[in-house]
Amino acid sequence: MVKWVYTFGDGKAEGSARDVALLGGKGANLAEMASLGLPVPPGLTVTTEACNWFYNNGRVLPPGLQEEVLKGIAGMEAITGRRFGDAGRPLLLSVRSGARASMPGMMDTVLNLGLNDDSVQALGHDAGDARFAWDSYRRFIQMYSNVVLGLDHELFEEILEDEKNRLGHEFDTDLTAVEWQHVVSLYKEMLEEELGEPFPQEPHEQLWGAVSGVFSSWMNARAVTYRMLHNIPEAWGTAVNIQAMVFGNLGTSSATGVAFTRNPSTGEKTLYGEFLVNAQGEDVVAGIRTPQSITEEGRIASGSERPSMEKLMPQTFAAFREICDRLEAHYRDVQDVEFTIERGKLWMLQTRSAKRTTRAAMKVAVDMVAEGLITREEAIARIEPSSLDQLLHPTIDPKAGRDVIGSGLPASPGAATGEIVFTAEEAVAAEAEGRKVILVRIETSPEDIHGMHVAEGILTTRGGMTSHAAVVARGMGIPCVVGAGTMRVDLRNGRLIGMGMTLEKGDVITIDGSSGQVLAGRVAMLQPELSGDFGRLMEWADGLRRMDIRTNADTPSDARAARSFGAEGIGLCRTEHMFFDGGRIHVMREMILAEDEKGRRAALDRLLPMQRQDFTELFAIMHGLPVTIRLLDPPLHEFLPKTGKETREVAAAMGMDEAVLGQRLDALHEFNPMLGLRGCRLAIAYPEIAEMQARAIFQAAVEAARETGAAVVPEIMVPLVGLRSEIDYVKGVIDRVAQEVTGEAGLRIDYLVGTMIELPRAALQAHAIAEAAEFFSFGTNDLTQTTFGISRDDAARFMTIYQRKGIVDHDPFVSLDFDGVGELMEIAATRGRRTRPKMKIGICGEHGGDPVSIRFCENIGLDYVSCSPFRVPIARLAAAQATIAAKAVRLGDA
Repeated sequence: MVKWVYTFGDGKAEGSARDVALLGGKGANLAEMASLGLPVPPGLTVTTEACNWFYNNGRVLPPGLQEEVLKGIAGMEAITGRRFGDAGRPLLLSVRSGARASMPGMMDTVLNLGLNDDSVQALGHDAGDARFAWDSYRRFIQMYSNVVLGLDHELFEEILEDEKNRLGHEFDTDLTAVEWQHVVSLYKEMLEEELGEPFPQEPHEQLWGAVSGVFSSWMNARAVTYRMLHNIPEAWGTAVNIQAMVFGNLGTSSATGVAFTRNPSTGEKTLYGEFLVNAQGEDVVAGIRTPQSITEEGRIASGSERPSMEKLMPQTFAAFREICDRLEAHYRDVQDVEFTIERGKLWMLQTRSAKRTTRAAMKVAVDMVAEGLITREEAIARIEPSSLDQLLHPTIDPKAGRDVIGSGLPASPGAATGEIVFTAEEAVAAEAEGRKVILVRIETSPEDIHGMHVAEGILTTRGGMTSHAAVVARGMGIPCVVGAGTMRVDLRNGRLIGMGMTLEKGDVITIDGSSGQVLAGRVAMLQPELSGDFGRLMEWADGLRRMDIRTNADTPSDARAARSFGAEGIGLCRTEHMFFDGGRIHVMREMILAEDEKGRRAALDRLLPMQRQDFTELFAIMHGLPVTIRLLDPPLHEFLPKTGKETREVAAAMGMDEAVLGQRLDALHEFNPMLGLRGCRLAIAYPEIAEMQARAIFQAAVEAARETGAAVVPEIMVPLVGLRSEIDYVKGVIDRVAQEVTGEAGLRIDYLVGTMIELPRAALQAHAIAEAAEFFSFGTNDLTQTTFGISRDDAARFMTIYQRKGIVDHDPFVSLDFDGVGELMEIAATRGRRTRPKMKIGICGEHGGDPVSIRFCENIGLDYVSCSPFRVPIARLAAAQATIAAKAVRLGDA
């Protein structure tokens, strides 16, 4: 019989931190804290399996679940001395989501469940505070109506704001019990008018509605978007955590807060967080009120005059600090905790591994190795490779002038410049037009996730360091400033009002997520230096990984950048990219449009010194490291004019009659050029092109070897081979030119001729092709296209739909398709090495910078991965993690 519910509380728990897949992160850690004897309100967790059952069976709760939940609630009643649904001494519940992976703010929560018109009176009498009871009731009505009944929370906010204005109150805490009671009546009137039925009064009806509502939030739009952005499988589902309520809004001896055991922005070993007196947890993360610092150190650093928790509640603070230290030592990682203080009594509501900036993650990892908490391997495994992009963000040049127009809290480091937009939709539209934007909001909400993802930076005028904007921005690596109280957003008129300046949508600002400053206009930036903790971790990673890391580089600037990031050679130089600049495109067009071989050779003679110069510089920069150069690959139409205006300009430049040029263009037309005359087919149809490129390569190798004194071993890649005879033919051309050039120079140049495996037939015939090819490089972009029969350029139109409808788990052009493309790669590697045992095999498609794909490459024994320059650090770290993972699998199998 399936067990749907696991209980915890009073020092005992049915689950533990190991059960995260079944209980979700929140439920597993609540169970763990309860077992450790920490003060956790009693509760129960409905499993992720119940969520999957819910969706697989028409969104109804599984059979037997209600009985298990009620049994668990009976245990909570025994611990608390309260009864659920009792009008005299009611047990109130929180109903919260809890997925396996943290998804902050993406799913729904219902607090104070069990309140109705009768129990609200009893709650006020029992607490000796009627104002608290009616405040809790209005919160419950608003949350439940939004999560379960589908009413927009803004409808309730409008009522509340109107009442505060009418009464002359600035803060929610200013309202009296009678005033809150009136707000509740207005809420209920509006709800009945909108829905045609009254607010549900029966607590059990409320409970099953809330459980279903939280399960349903797993598939809301913001949660689906978040999972797509963070590669979280839909099949994981969410757990539901039902706990006895504890109240942080019971007066000045009560509070609620969020804290980190180390600073999540810098990694500094100091308690870091915020709290609100007389509040519930949603008030902190929603950014509705500006919170106070937990520590006195934090209060001083923020310049706040309001007392810290350390000064205001010293005994509770001491107990809290002790628990935080204990949790960090137990989990051996930085913890993100939520807590409530109910009339001086501390309760722990959640702990989880804290989201942090990459720079902070590196400092924490290095520090914890020094502290003896974790090993170097664990330190490497804890850094998300793709997050290294955060370290590549520019920072403001300290020499640059700063026209400060506002300031707030530095929520996520790095600097960003862009046009002001005020909505997520405006951000998405601007990004589609190629414009860079700063998303400016009073406060962000989970519904803004799509706009936050495309923005260069985020600015909010309300909220603290643990607000939604701050947490999400840090996770995405986006510079962010929050709580910029010196500025005001005027949404009605589309303006941002700063200190001495008013800006409108489209005006350019710069935000500094490291200092919290907001600056007018564009400001000079500096690229970061990758040293310190980064350098140490990369050194550890390089010492562990098996695969080499190369770069895809076509220009000297790309090659230099890649070398600075630790690239160990060039895995792909796309020679066609060298023909698009300056006057080269005109010479290239002359070659293509020539009517005979003589005309083509005349143009190629002019291209030769250009190619030679490029290759010489690349060889010199790499200084003896391997350089793989791919012969001309794309269809020739890519170099030709597309519009009538371009055709006229080309005809004039070439001194050719426009009609004659038009006829020549028609003759070169192909119906499906990506599967037409391209790749090795060009070298076979026009061998003079391959001759020129080979000559440029070997002449450059001679020149670079003499210039640098380092041996140059070119690796010449023949693209789009599907037949052994194709590479035989092209290799014959290359070998002949090599003999001519080295003979003339009197210098021996070792070289390799190989191929890019990008066709299914090439993978299947790898054993035959390997008789001629001396290395393989998987061109996974085209291999994915030809395996799926999907154009990469057009896939974006429907791939998102495929992911949303569950047709595919991920975009195969982003992460390798292991079952199809991956199997072809494994076949090719195995068969190729059967023919040539020591054959060097790598990957040079964009998948070479994807951590998931890199792990697959490790598993099938590739020698290297090659990626774009700015992804080299990602690949270095991911390759080390892949080696560690493969070693763990081998040890497990032993």
